[in-house]
Amino acid sequence: MTFKLNQLLKYSTIQYLLFLSVFFVSGQKKVSGKPNVILILTDDQGWADVNCYGSKDLYTPNMDKLAQEGIRFTQFYAAASVCSPSRASMLTGMNPHAAGLPGNASSTKGEEGMPTDRFTLAEMMKQAGYATGHVGKWHLGYTPETMPNGQGFDYSYGHMGGCIDNYSHFFYWHGPNRHDLWENGKEIWADGKYFPDLMATQAEAFIDQHSMEPFFLYYAVNLPHYPLQPDEKWRAHYKDLNSPRKEYAAFVSTIDERIGKLLKKLDDHNLRENTVIIFQSDHGYSKEERTFGGGGSAGPFRGAKFSLFEGGIRVPAIISWKGHLPENVSRNQMALNIDWFPTIAELCGIQAPANLEGRSLVPILKNNTMPSEHQTFIWQNNGSWAVRKNDWKLIGDPWDSSDKGRLDPEKDKLFLINMAMDSTEMTNLATQYPEKVAELMAEYTNWPYSKLE
Repeated sequence: MTFKLNQLLKYSTIQYLLFLSVFFVSGQKKVSGKPNVILILTDDQGWADVNCYGSKDLYTPNMDKLAQEGIRFTQFYAAASVCSPSRASMLTGMNPHAAGLPGNASSTKGEEGMPTDRFTLAEMMKQAGYATGHVGKWHLGYTPETMPNGQGFDYSYGHMGGCIDNYSHFFYWHGPNRHDLWENGKEIWADGKYFPDLMATQAEAFIDQHSMEPFFLYYAVNLPHYPLQPDEKWRAHYKDLNSPRKEYAAFVSTIDERIGKLLKKLDDHNLRENTVIIFQSDHGYSKEERTFGGGGSAGPFRGAKFSLFEGGIRVPAIISWKGHLPENVSRNQMALNIDWFPTIAELCGIQAPANLEGRSLVPILKNNTMPSEHQTFIWQNNGSWAVRKNDWKLIGDPWDSSDKGRLDPEKDKLFLINMAMDSTEMTNLATQYPEKVAELMAEYTNWPYSKLE
């Protein structure tokens, strides 16, 4: 009996020491089979405003690294051309109207936003055993129930409204100046501290705290949305560009540098191959007065923020999971931000809700010959609507916020495009293909959220 006990103790000690050696040699790499997920969302970044999407004057090595180590989409769409509905659709896997937030949420404390009965991506991840964190912009509701901690996030740090000054953290629109910086539902103050640095610190701290368990981080960067307040080093870097491109470009590189710090943090914890990283912009670039009238670029595409021309809804989008998904490739199939919800679920081995409008992109990610799951998608906002069906797109009451071309209020009231023939959308084909106009009109009028009788 004594012999057996001594042998058991010896065996246990050896096993324990072997476990410790493996643990430390592996750089404390976690054993869980569930991958981490980081969803990086930029704000008002144009389709072409990354080097790998065609920019020749920007410095974006870290965004480009994600593309080199992953998959870049060329026909990826936001479900709305403005902030809140785009975010609501992404976090629910449904179009903005089904998500309950077809327009921008209020930036006033006490105002509700996305309904709490919508099941969010964060809630799914939390139920699956993930630590869930939000860092950055929210803009989906400003009551305790509709703020991040009420919508599935264990941790939240950032601003609840549409934008803030990056040093005072005040929102300056529509009435008295309002301070807007929160941590887990409590107002905090960090006067004079640069918000991009605050976000980076909190995002990296979240990874530090949860490096030994599966985590989901929604890193909702508020750049390059106005006010354009880039780092001084990037202002100097772009000093020879014309305004407003130089202010905008400096802000894009300010983001890129923080993304690089996030990637390094993953490397420090040996987590890069156990982390799915998704990057996209929430919609097209802005030409509003507060962004000096422009600065961003949609490349060859017409339209910008608020518009349903391509420049308002087509966005840069990248997914990277080193060692598990193809690298340095592109996908030209049509995809949407609502697709991230079921895609993340499948990659993480989680059963997604059955009512999602989004479709998993995993088949396309792994096989470039797979067709898009979306034959048809419908947008509606700012008095305009659009239907994309295969290569055809019809816009009703179009608005070109980029001012790339003139629109006749009568002749162009219905604007038909064939994306395979001319994705720049400069020529209206409605009179040439009346049968296609009728077909796409029927798609829209039969849509539950249509505003046409």
